Amino acid sequence: MTFSVVILAAGKGTRMKSTLPKVLHPIAGKPMVQHIISAAQSLGADNINLVYGHGADQLQAALSQNTLNWCLQAEQLGTGHAVQQALPFLSDGEDVLILVGDAPLIKASTLRALLEVKQHADLALLTVHLDDPSGMGRIIRHGEQVTAIVEHKDANPEQLKIREINTGIMIMGVTDLKRWLAKLKNNNSQGEFYLTDVIAMAAEEGKIIKAAHPGSAIEVEGVNNRVQLARLERAFQLEQATELMNKGVSLLDPQRFDLRGDLVVGQDIVIDVNVVIEGTVSIGSNVKIGPNCLLIDCEIADNANIEANSIVEQAKVASGCTVGPFARLRPGAVLEKNAKVGNFVELKNTILGEGAKANHFTYLGDTTVGSKVNIGAGTITCNYDGVNKSKTIIGSGAFIGSNSSLVAPVIIGKNATVGAGSTITKDVQDEELAIARGKQRNIAGWQRPTKRPT
Repeated sequence: MTFSVVILAAGKGTRMKSTLPKVLHPIAGKPMVQHIISAAQSLGADNINLVYGHGADQLQAALSQNTLNWCLQAEQLGTGHAVQQALPFLSDGEDVLILVGDAPLIKASTLRALLEVKQHADLALLTVHLDDPSGMGRIIRHGEQVTAIVEHKDANPEQLKIREINTGIMIMGVTDLKRWLAKLKNNNSQGEFYLTDVIAMAAEEGKIIKAAHPGSAIEVEGVNNRVQLARLERAFQLEQATELMNKGVSLLDPQRFDLRGDLVVGQDIVIDVNVVIEGTVSIGSNVKIGPNCLLIDCEIADNANIEANSIVEQAKVASGCTVGPFARLRPGAVLEKNAKVGNFVELKNTILGEGAKANHFTYLGDTTVGSKVNIGAGTITCNYDGVNKSKTIIGSGAFIGSNSSLVAPVIIGKNATVGAGSTITKDVQDEELAIARGKQRNIAGWQRPTKRPT
């Protein structure tokens, strides 16, 4: 099937109370219109046309990774006028699928069902039945045949009783669409050119008009304010949570889980409350993620334990490792098998070798740590001189005493020991003990400072 897509995304979204165009407000960390673009891309459309108006620079910057035809609607004169802006990119003989840019939860499977209905009709549209259809365009039928769509403000009392409403999503032939758009008039309560008027035109010509329906009304619910945005965010997150639980992940509270990217999972994973996952993350089997953790573009292998309030960003955690609580793995951090970082430990561009430990209050930057090293509490690597960064290398089996400073570039040899409180500026050879601290003096009769009078 040859078809193009037109996405209507020109509205300003005044009720959002924002300088950001409405369709750029995020659902699960992505602009809502990106969800719609991604769905259209998955269908194999020949080209995707985005009708835009307000915030052109912001839109083009946010959506630059997509291949789109940009169709400017300088004046917002209605949905029919909006579609007209895309006509130069549409070819006779193909179909055009029209989508709305503020209904981000539409599923590709629903759109495929609509495409299938179009195979047996001249025009197919997506409709949904609502308990409260207030404000929505009503579907007018003669028997099973759709004959028109009447906007709420133009509907008579009998039509207002209809609960089947228009979603704004439809597909038809481009040749027919061009003819119908040319006949549109704006003699309605809004003074706009309604795309929905083409339904009555098609019916008058005797065209076959059929409807498809989404699996759930939430798929076609639009966003006009931040309350609706939050509602769709939670609906989307609960759907993702349900999918993960069906894959063998235990979410201790599915209502307090946020996935803002792509997650690959093993089995028997336990994720506690308020965990946020962003970007591309993989979690192996038998992993526990404690409460209030943030995982960003990272890999966590089997049998690892990420304890409460930890951040793992662009890092790799091998099998059997423990992270946290209150630990931070920054970009380039790698924990090898059975390594451990504890509370208030931060790593960046650092490899922590197999079985190595940094249990408390430590910063390791631009460091390679061998296997079975013990890093004492309060240890830091001084990797930045104000201009350049340098590396620290700690050999396997080394012991770094508490409150030590390792001034890079420096090498600590295998099985070497650094005495507590040392500032190490020179290399330490294998199995050596290095102590670098001032000689202690005990001063008798020393008087503490007193507070100066104000």
